[in-house]
Amino acid sequence: MNEFLPFWRRAWSGIGANNHADALYASLLERYSEPQRHYHTLQHLGECLASFDEVRALAQHPHEVELALWFHDAIYEVKRSDNEQRSADWAQRTLLQAGVDADAAARVHALIMATLHTAVPALPDQQLLVDIDLSILGAPEQRFAEYEQQIRQEYAFVPKWLFRRKRRAILQGFLDRPQIYSTAHFHAELEQRARDNLRKAIAAA
Repeated sequence: MNEFLPFWRRAWSGIGANNHADALYASLLERYSEPQRHYHTLQHLGECLASFDEVRALAQHPHEVELALWFHDAIYEVKRSDNEQRSADWAQRTLLQAGVDADAAARVHALIMATLHTAVPALPDQQLLVDIDLSILGAPEQRFAEYEQQIRQEYAFVPKWLFRRKRRAILQGFLDRPQIYSTAHFHAELEQRARDNLRKAIAAA
C-alpha cells in the first residue's frame, strides 16, 4: 500500500508529530483492511485522500484535515454506535503523545466527530472534511451503486425489511437538507448528481 505513504508522511510531519509514524501507519492500514468492512475500507480512505489532494488549498489547517481523514473511520465496528468517538479519541491521544500542539489535536478530534453527520458543520475545515466524506453520494452512477452494495454487505446481519426502512430514512435525511454539500466547490461539482443518486436509491429501496 505504498501509494498511501506520501499522504501519510505529509500529514504526519506537517502537523508537527515526532514519533511512531511507521508503526501507526501500519496499524491504520491494518484497521482499514479488517474483514467486517466492505465500504469503510482502504478504497474509501484512498478516495478521500485523493479528493482532499485536489482541494487542500481550501483548508485552513490542511495537515489537520488530512490527519482527520486518516483517522475518521479508523475504528469501525458495525454493531457499535461510538466508532467516531473512539476514532477521534485515538487520534487525539496519539497526536498528543507525538508532541502535537494540544489545540491542533483538539481540532482533529472535532473534525472526526463532525463525520457523525448528525448536524451540518459550521466551521470551514469541518465543512470541507464532511463534504469529502460525503462525496460518495455524488459519485458516478456505477460507483454509487457499488457503494450501496458495500453498505448492505456491512449490515448483512440486519433483516432485509429493516435495512431497507433504515436506509431509506438515512438517505432521505440527506436529500431533505437544503443543500448536501456546504462548500462552494463540492456543491457545484456534486450536489445535483448526489440528489439524483439519492432519489434513485430511495425509490429502489
